Amino acid sequence: MALVISDLSKYVIVIFMAIYTLEAFLSFAIRSRGYLEGLYYRQIICMFIIHFVSFAAICLETSDLSYIVFYGFQQILLFAAIALNRAIYPNVNKLLLNNMSMLLAIGFVILTRLDYEKSIRQVTYAAISLVLCLFIPLAVNRFQDIIPRFGWVYGAVGIVMLAGVLLLGVATNGSKISYTILGYTFQPSEFVKILYVFFIAGMLYKSSNFKQVLLASLIAGLHVIILVVSRDLGSALILFIVYVAMIFIATNNHFYLIASLLAGAIGGIMASRYFSHVQVRIQAWRDPFSYIDGTGYQITQSLFAIGTGGWFGMGLYQGDPTAIPYVEDDFVFSAIAEEMGVLFSGLLVLLCLSCFICMIYVCLKLKHQFYRLVSAGLAVTYIFQIFLTIGGGTRLIPLTGVTLPLVSYGGSSVLTTLIMFSIVQGIYAIEAEEGERRIARRRKKLQRRREKEYFETEEGEEA
Repeated sequence: MALVISDLSKYVIVIFMAIYTLEAFLSFAIRSRGYLEGLYYRQIICMFIIHFVSFAAICLETSDLSYIVFYGFQQILLFAAIALNRAIYPNVNKLLLNNMSMLLAIGFVILTRLDYEKSIRQVTYAAISLVLCLFIPLAVNRFQDIIPRFGWVYGAVGIVMLAGVLLLGVATNGSKISYTILGYTFQPSEFVKILYVFFIAGMLYKSSNFKQVLLASLIAGLHVIILVVSRDLGSALILFIVYVAMIFIATNNHFYLIASLLAGAIGGIMASRYFSHVQVRIQAWRDPFSYIDGTGYQITQSLFAIGTGGWFGMGLYQGDPTAIPYVEDDFVFSAIAEEMGVLFSGLLVLLCLSCFICMIYVCLKLKHQFYRLVSAGLAVTYIFQIFLTIGGGTRLIPLTGVTLPLVSYGGSSVLTTLIMFSIVQGIYAIEAEEGERRIARRRKKLQRRREKEYFETEEGEEA
């Protein structure tokens, strides 16, 4: 009986995930507020159904009642995150809020299946992060005139944090990327991504002349060099792409774009020749099956998992995703593909894409150049990290060792991604309030015009 329910659950999960994702993209074309509100509520229902069905399958497979209590806590957490944000911030971007909650729910499910102890820690990290992030949109709104003034400060703090981990950090798989304090791992590069976006925006929002671009490029280059020396190649690549995108958006200068890409290509070629760890990853990417007992083991196991899953997956606890080393961190997408199916995985990619479109939509509506650049920079940071994670796990590109935001295991990753979403929500609220003020001004202007026309008509009739 349990096997039958588990088998049926994977079809139910894919169906409701498809409905949710379709609604996400429909929301971009709909202008009726009433219909949109109904759409967002339907998405929430789909999310809770997916979460419930997934945990029903987990409980039946494990016969462990503690999972029921854990499921209940997750339900309360997700409901509170949605309800509190909607209550505190009436102008919240509801699609982005729903997507954030859905990604957290998917992460809770797959991590519970992979490693129960880590999933408990992940839910704890998420709960603390969600409470902290409740205040970020308010802070962005209240200090919106002050935040742009500290461009140099953001850059300096970022360099100090990266240099600190280079000198004092603990090596993980050959890369110095984190501190360990009282048993908790802290990864500074995750937070530096946000500071880095604020730094470039602060440097270029007033002026994007050659001098400002050169200064921004030098400091940005220092960030990337420190990360390369630390062997945190994934974060280095993300910062470089964000730099290229923000410089081009700020200047609209194709020369800067081409020059940056050429410099990046030259840097990549040099890294592949002079850094042994880069050579190892390229070697494993080009022909992983020839090195299946060594450097190619991770990627080959990842490909086996994706290929085994099929369209609808094997079902939760029916596959063997734990055969992939570091599956909770770098290869969680492969685990999802194996047990929840290629269709579900593809819908997950589309869900992440809808988050990116939301952030770009906010960027396009903004008048303030600083916040326009920040929104664009955070959007590129988010979507490029998605590309690196999924591309590495599917052998589209060499493995870079970055996490899938809000889905993979990692306290620093969860916190920084939620901060990014909250910053965009704060920027969205600024634009929404400004839009309401513009509408109010137009209404007053129209009212005065009508009153003027009325009095002129009255005077004409009296004459």
